[in-house]
Amino acid sequence: MVESTKLLEAIIQNAIDGIITIDSMGIVESINPAASALFGYAPEEVIGNNISILMPEPDHSRHDSYIHNYKTTGVKKIIGIGREVRGRKKDGTTFPFRLAVSEVVYGERKIFTGFIHDLTKEREVEDKLRRHAVELEEEVSERTKSLIKLVLELERAKSDVSFSLEKEKELNQLKSRFVSMASHEFRTPLSSVQLSASLIERYLEKPDYENVLKHTGRIRNAVQLLNNILNDFLSLEQLEAGGVTVNKKDVNLVQLAEEITEEMQMICKKNQHIVYQHTGDVGVFYLDSHLTKSSVINLISNAIKYSGEDTFIEFSTEINDNLCIVCVKDNGIGIPQEDQKSLFEPFFRAHNTGNIPGTGLGLNIVRRYVQLMGGKMEYFSALNEGTMFKMTFQQ
Repeated sequence: MVESTKLLEAIIQNAIDGIITIDSMGIVESINPAASALFGYAPEEVIGNNISILMPEPDHSRHDSYIHNYKTTGVKKIIGIGREVRGRKKDGTTFPFRLAVSEVVYGERKIFTGFIHDLTKEREVEDKLRRHAVELEEEVSERTKSLIKLVLELERAKSDVSFSLEKEKELNQLKSRFVSMASHEFRTPLSSVQLSASLIERYLEKPDYENVLKHTGRIRNAVQLLNNILNDFLSLEQLEAGGVTVNKKDVNLVQLAEEITEEMQMICKKNQHIVYQHTGDVGVFYLDSHLTKSSVINLISNAIKYSGEDTFIEFSTEINDNLCIVCVKDNGIGIPQEDQKSLFEPFFRAHNTGNIPGTGLGLNIVRRYVQLMGGKMEYFSALNEGTMFKMTFQQ
C-alpha cells in the first residue's frame, strides 16, 4: 500500500497536465507542479483558499453557487463532462484550458479532482490559420478583380484593332482561345481554393492541423498559378501596347543565371534538378537583365512542367567574343511535329499537354523579348524525347 501511494504521488507530481483537488466547500487541498506553473502560484498560495481565485469573472463569483446547486439537486454540470473554460493567472491574465472534473467519495468526504489541459498554443495556432485563410481569400479576390479588369481591357483592345475584316477574324480567334483557356485554367485553381477553404473550416471545428496545413498549401499553389497566368496576360498586354522598353547594359550573366537556378530549384518536382553550366572566360554581356531573366524563367518553368520527376533540366550560358548563347534543355514530353509550326502563336498549346496548366502565351512572350533585344530564338524537339530552346545574342 505504501509503495502504491508513493507511485500515485510520483505520477501526480510529474504529470504534464495540471491536477487540483478541492473539498465539498470548494477549498483547495492539493495542486501539482504543472498546475502551479500554469497559474503562476506557489502551492502554499493556493492550498487552503477557495478554488475561485483561479477563475475570472463571472465564474469567480458563481463558483460557490455551482457547488451548492449540485449538493441540493444532484445535477452534474461539469463533473464527468469535459469542457473548455478560462483560468486566471496570478498576474491577472486569462488563458483557455480543457477541464475534466471527477468526484471521489472517500469515507464520509467528497473530493473533487480537476484535470487541466492548457489550450493556449492550440488556440494561437487556430487563430493564425484563420488569419492566414482570410489573407489568402483576400489575395484571390484582388487577383480576380485584376483579371476582370484585364478582360475589360482586352475587350476595349478588340474595338481598337478591328479596322479590317482580316484583323477582326484574327481577334475573334484569339478571343475564342482566350475564353477556352481561361475557362479551363481558372476553373481548376479557383475550385481548389473554394474546396480547401471549406475543408479548413471543417477541420478547425475539430482541430486537424495536418490537414489544415495541407489545404492552405493547396490554396497557396492555386493563388501562385493564378498569379502566373495574370503575369502572362499583363506581359502580353504591354507588348501589344508597345509598353516594353529595352534597357541594355553590361550584365553579369553567370551571376544572374545562378540566381535564377536557385529560385527555380525551389519549385521543381520531386528529385528534379536544374544543372547550370557556363562556357567562356567572360561572364559579362550587353543585355537587358529584366527581359533576359523573364525569358529564362519562362523556359525553365516549362521544362519543369513538361518533365517528370527524377529528371535533369540542363541550363547553360556561353560567351565567346561578341556572341552569347543561352540554352534550356529538358527530357520531357516533347512537342509533336504537327504542332511545331504554331508553337509561338499566342494561346496555342500542343495537343499532348493534357491537364498540365498553362496559358499558351509564354513562348510567344519569350520570342518577342528576344527579338526586342536583337537576338534570335531556335528550338529542337521530338515527341517524348525532350525539348531544347536556344537564344542567341550578338553585340
